[in-house]
Amino acid sequence: MGRGRYDRAPPSEERPTGGADKPKKRQLYECDHRIAVRQKFRSSNGETKQETETLTSSSSVVLKTCSSSHNRGHADRIKRKRKLRRKKNKLLDAKDGRRWTYSTSDFSKCKDRIVFVSYNILGVGNASKHPDLYRKVPPEYLNWDYRKRILYKEIKSYKAGIMCLQEVDRFEDLGHLLKKNGFKGVYKGRTGEALDGCATFWNADLFTLLHEESIEFQSYGLRNNACQICVFKMNSDRNSQEPTKCPSRSFVVGNIHLLFNPSRGDIKLGQMRLFLQKAHTLSHEWGNIPVVIAGDFNSMPQSPMYQFLTSSELNIQLHDRKQISGQICPLDHSSQNNGYLAASGFASRYPSLYRWTEDELRLASGSASGHLRHSLKLCSTYVGVPGSTQTRNYMGEPLATSFHSKFMGTVDYIWHTGEFLPVRVLETLPFNELQETGGLPSKQWGSDHLAIACELAFSEDGPAG
Repeated sequence: MGRGRYDRAPPSEERPTGGADKPKKRQLYECDHRIAVRQKFRSSNGETKQETETLTSSSSVVLKTCSSSHNRGHADRIKRKRKLRRKKNKLLDAKDGRRWTYSTSDFSKCKDRIVFVSYNILGVGNASKHPDLYRKVPPEYLNWDYRKRILYKEIKSYKAGIMCLQEVDRFEDLGHLLKKNGFKGVYKGRTGEALDGCATFWNADLFTLLHEESIEFQSYGLRNNACQICVFKMNSDRNSQEPTKCPSRSFVVGNIHLLFNPSRGDIKLGQMRLFLQKAHTLSHEWGNIPVVIAGDFNSMPQSPMYQFLTSSELNIQLHDRKQISGQICPLDHSSQNNGYLAASGFASRYPSLYRWTEDELRLASGSASGHLRHSLKLCSTYVGVPGSTQTRNYMGEPLATSFHSKFMGTVDYIWHTGEFLPVRVLETLPFNELQETGGLPSKQWGSDHLAIACELAFSEDGPAG
């Protein structure tokens, strides 16, 4: 039998000479020598037996030194592994470009959660009609067959329960792809000559569509945009042996693409007014159930439109009709924090400066009063989960959800009522990374908008703490 490395004594010239300050290497060597394992192997009838003999040291100081060194080595290995893991995660984030930011609250007890995605996917017809917006985009990245593949890959990665898509003019294509992942969808096209519209998809294994309505704004004299309002029910967990606390969770989902024209604030407010009224009506009819609204609002965070959504009311005549949506490219202004001043003009100092005609007031508010109100108490999902200044503005909204040659800013939102609480949100991209693309779509992103996404939990379940 060969001898183990612990069975031979170290050379005499390498033995420690004593002294208070022994080199660390010699102490470890002495420790290695004194704690020896003697192995003897005996074979009998094909069986192997092992004897282990441990020689203990009379020097507790050396044992302590060895144990401490062993612990330090173990800790160093753990640190190295963690460092490598963090580096790997950073590389993955850099590759994927998007990451989730979680709420600081504890939602571990919240079993019923829903992932919502809102995405303006850039209609094929709109891309071809406005080549000036995509002059820096290589033609192959505007090709629908290419965009369709990367859009599908991206959407699939979010593992959404409900998806609200805008500028959809290839509904059959998307429906065929998403069907592979268990999704069903409904579509509402714009009226007039436009060929795109809104599409709402849901995971049929998780949810059931109970009711669907839509609004054609043209019938109210509010242009050719349209919106969808659906009522969903969360399916019961068939595999669960325990009854759920609330076996039939229902909620309203609204999907809208608001008029783009920045000068027609009266039309924009009128469309939003009808949309919110219908969502509130359905919530009330189905038992005051929660509401989530999402879409491309063509309005920026510092705008009067945003103020209307958050505060539930707006004195229209305090604002310039052409600045209701505040559609100002942040790249054209030195400070994002001054965006509200640019968006609303000097209305706060000169409340009588702006004059609206009676027709404009009626389109916006439904009456000649000039005061606009809605009954939903809405919260922005992104504001509810604080994030980094690299991707968020001072209000908590994304810095940019859309980027092409004539605009870069935030116009897409997901709002919810108080029955929901945000668990996590999907961060957008920093300005510098967006600018490096030269404009969207790009090789990695299939639209001139970025998808926004969140996970919401029912508030009655939590959070804990």
